[in-house]
Formats: sequence, structure tokens, C-alpha cells
Amino acid sequence: MADQSLPLRRHLIANAVALAPSYAALGALYWSGNLAGRPALIALACVTAITVVLVQRYLVSLARFARFVGELSGEQEPVMPRLSFAPATEELASAAATLATGWRRQRASIDNLAASAQAVVDGLPDPLIGVDRQRRIVRTNRAAVALLGTMGADRDLSTALRHPQLLSAIDSLLETGADGNFVGPDQTAVEIVLAGAPELDVIAHARRLPRAAADGSLALIVLHDTTALRRAERMRADFVANASHELKTPIAGITGFIETLRGPARDDATARERFLGIMAEQADRMRRLVDDLLMLSRIEQHEHARPDAEVDIGRVLLGVQDLLQLKAASRSVALELATDPALPKAVGDYDELTIVFQNLIDNALKYAKPSTVVRVTARPLGEGQLSVAVSDEGDGIPAAHLPRLTERFYRVDTARSRQLGGTGLGLAIVKHVVNRHRGRLDIQSTPGKGSTFTVTLPAA
Repeated sequence: MADQSLPLRRHLIANAVALAPSYAALGALYWSGNLAGRPALIALACVTAITVVLVQRYLVSLARFARFVGELSGEQEPVMPRLSFAPATEELASAAATLATGWRRQRASIDNLAASAQAVVDGLPDPLIGVDRQRRIVRTNRAAVALLGTMGADRDLSTALRHPQLLSAIDSLLETGADGNFVGPDQTAVEIVLAGAPELDVIAHARRLPRAAADGSLALIVLHDTTALRRAERMRADFVANASHELKTPIAGITGFIETLRGPARDDATARERFLGIMAEQADRMRRLVDDLLMLSRIEQHEHARPDAEVDIGRVLLGVQDLLQLKAASRSVALELATDPALPKAVGDYDELTIVFQNLIDNALKYAKPSTVVRVTARPLGEGQLSVAVSDEGDGIPAAHLPRLTERFYRVDTARSRQLGGTGLGLAIVKHVVNRHRGRLDIQSTPGKGSTFTVTLPAA
């Protein structure tokens, strides 16, 4: 049926072209007197009938050939049509099929090369972004998507990286002169800071390609994360400053007692015992301080790397409760734990989360009033989260101090904190661990009634 659906106009034109020579010859014979009128009409009718049949079959063969070529271009593999009435067309169809087969092989090879290239790019540990001459994003790898989120194709680079210094550097790479040649350097490096929790220090290395790639990429941007290096540098400086400040007092005290024991109290057994006790306390304070500083430094160094293990928060809290139950009893404080049966597991690090809740519950026990209750409540939240709240019935914290509680060595009552054995680093450690887990620490306090520290974590 498809063969018979040729347009009438095509039939008429083809028949007119084919009949024109025959009509011209018969007309010439008739007008020259070599052919009578009746035979001329009969010959005309016979020639017309035969020509119409032949043209019809030829047009059908051409239509089959056209349909065959169309199916080839549509990535199909049609059966070769039999075009015996038009052998030249059949040869063309055979040549077209051979050409299409070669083209498919070549395109499959190109697709395999493109897939291999993308696999290599996706395997790079550093985020990579390719932009075209108009600074539009044309290629990204998995690391870039993980860091910056999904970036739509043909969007300007500024939609993903809003850093004027970097955008200006890319523009200088792509700038061309009046002759169309590039006028700027072919590579550059820019230091930027990516906002987030936590912030990331990044060096963006940009290089212009000699010519545009198949996907249109003309400049490649590689983001190298230097957060760990920068943090290590800052931590070394902070450690020296903080350690020298906090260790100065106990070291001075121990030195003074040693001089006294060597001098006036050399033979005084009572003073020696008293001074040695004080020296032991100061040494223990220095040990706790150094341990907390080392722990904080280790946590900060890896704060940008999010843990991915599943942790049973109920088990963590039970372990902390068993560890601190004796201390609670010694202070006449009841330690109550309430865990929702539907509490999901958290995404995190078991040991670090133990440190978080040990610090929070230990602080609550230190500052709770005798014969009161410290409550630990764990429950699920919506949107794949869970929360753990630690509440005490202590003196509370004035609102002016709340924003600075997680600063290292910040104390609301310095004398009382040191008397209770605090180093001023507990809440700083809690903050950095919670940041590493991509969680949140909320603090609410009412002077005279108590405080509540709430940790929100992502659920597994």
C-alpha cells in the first residue's frame, strides 16, 4: 500500500518527461506525411500505456529506495529491498547500506571513546568543570557534582561559582583580540573559599585548551581542596598560642612549688605532702589540657571529610550513661535516659559521637544542682534527621554568653570551670564533631532554671 501512495503530481511529471520524446517523434512523422492519422493515434495510445506502466514501476522502485535510505538514517537495520526493475537504484541501495554500516561502527567507536573519556574524568578525585568560549558549563565530573550540586548544561559558570576573582580569571583566559587570537595567558590559579558548613579552602586551577574539544570545552577548571592543609597551618598556630596561654599558670605553679621544696620547705614533711598534692593536680590539669588540644586538632584536621558509617545512637547513649553513672551518684544527680523506640541510626563516627555526648552529659552533671535530674532524650525528626537533647537543672547561662560558648577556652565562670576540672575545650570539640557530621548544635538556657543542649544529626 505504501508503494501506491505516490503523489499524483509526481506521476504526471514523470510520465510527461518520459512521453515527450515519443510524442515529438510521432508528431513529426504525422506532419511529414509518413504516418497516417489513425495509425498515429494507435501508436500514441500504445506508447502512452507502455510508458505509464514502466514509469509506475520505476517510481515504485525509487519510493522503496527512498524509504530504505530513510530507515537507514533512522538508525534502523531494514531488509534490503528488491529493485530488479531499477538495477542502478538497487546498486545505490547496496552502497547506502554499506555506508550506513560503516557509519554505525564509526559512531559506536566514537561513543565508546566518549564514554571512556567521561569515565576517566569521573574518576578524578578533584572536581573538574569544562566551559566553552562563552563561559558556559559543558562538562562536569562526579566530584564537581558532589561538591557544587547538579549544574545544568549551557549555564554560565557564575551560577555554580560566584567568585568574581575566579570569573575574571576565566574571562582573561577566553579573551580574544581583533584578529581572533587569544591575548591572555593559557593558565591561571585562584584561591577561593567555598561557603558551607564547614567552609572549604580551594585553589582553582584553570587552563585553556589549544582548541575546543568535541563537547565544546575550551577551558578546564580543576578545584583542588586545600582545607586540610590550611587547617593544619591554623591549628599549629592556634595550638602554640592556646597551649602557651593555658599552660603558663600550672607550669608557673609547679615551678614555684619545686623551688620551695628545694629551699625553705626542704625538711618540712607536712608542706612537702601538701605541695606535692597541688603539683599533682596541676600536672593532671596540664595532661587533660594537652589531651583535649590534641583531640580538637585531630577533629579539625578531618572536619571537611564527612563520615559515612551507620551508628546506633541508643547504644552510644547507654555506653555514656554507664560511664558517667558513678559521677552522677557522687554529685547526688539522677541521670535519666529516654530513647524513642523508633529512633533511626545516625550517619557518623561511633567514637566521635561518644565524645560529643560524653562532653555534654559530663558538663550537665558538673553544673547541675544536687538532688536534681539530668535528662537525655533521643527522638527521630522529620526529613531524615534525629535529635539528642541533654537538659540540666542548674544555674543556667546568661543569654549574652550563649553565642560564644563553643569558642575554645571560653568560660562563663573561669574559676568555677577550672575548679571542676574543665579545660574550656569541651564544647569546641562538640561543635567541630557536629560540623563534621553535617549536624547542628542548639543551646537554650534560662538563668536560674537550667540549660538544654540539642544535637541534630542526619539519619541513616
